Amino acid sequence: DQEVVFESNGKWLYPLFDLEDYLVDHPLPMGRALVRDKVIGKAAALLLIRLGAGRLHGELMSELAVQTLIHARVPHTYDRLTPHIDCQTESLLAAVNDPEQAYEILCIRAGRC
Repeated sequence: DQEVVFESNGKWLYPLFDLEDYLVDHPLPMGRALVRDKVIGKAAALLLIRLGAGRLHGELMSELAVQTLIHARVPHTYDRLTPHIDCQTESLLAAVNDPEQAYEILCIRAGRC
């Protein structure tokens, strides 16, 4: 409904973990939500799929993220497309397509699990 309900200036994937925490106390119909992010690589795409985001927009999006979102049938847009995000996480998840498996890996890397 064009209302900003969550914002974060954190780095890496921490804003998405913060969003997950926020949703525990503030349940939202994520299927109706548009999530905007500066950079969406495959890791962010998988986390947002897991959160049930309805639509995504990235200022910069990787081709791996696009492929992942197409496979999951999540509508998405971007301002700029790049072959890959220069980040170890993008490489680490290159062969991972299951959002739950990705979450387990990322949760450990983030020190949350």
